[in-house]
Amino acid sequence: METTSLKPQLAPEQIRRAADYVELVWRGQGSEESKATLAEFHTDGPELARLIGEFGSLVLEDYITAVPDEHADCESAYALRQLVTVASRYLKRWCLAGDGGVQTALIAAGFLIECMQEVDQVSQILADVRGDAGTGCVAAAD
Repeated sequence: METTSLKPQLAPEQIRRAADYVELVWRGQGSEESKATLAEFHTDGPELARLIGEFGSLVLEDYITAVPDEHADCESAYALRQLVTVASRYLKRWCLAGDGGVQTALIAAGFLIECMQEVDQVSQILADVRGDAGTGCVAAAD
């Protein structure tokens, strides 16, 4: 059974901005500088939440759960794609539906960070996403 995926349509600068925000939440140690930078991001709460929702969907689909080509037809790959579809759908719902944009963006960023830490590749995934942003597309990780 073929599943179709609605890829988020993010401009390269939006991808970079979202990756910067996720990295700031990940690395933020409460310094005055990081607090000021977070406050700057948070002035645009609802828009930031929407952006992180779309970015999160992209990261989940193309990086965290990328299936190697040789296993693309396996039953486990199908199950994984279904799980990603559901997780992406709910992530976008949280980010599009909420009134509390800042809180939603923080929760969504935290969720993505937890996922990336599970595969122990937070900095690598963010670097890959930023690198691909320049080309206007995001390719699956190896």
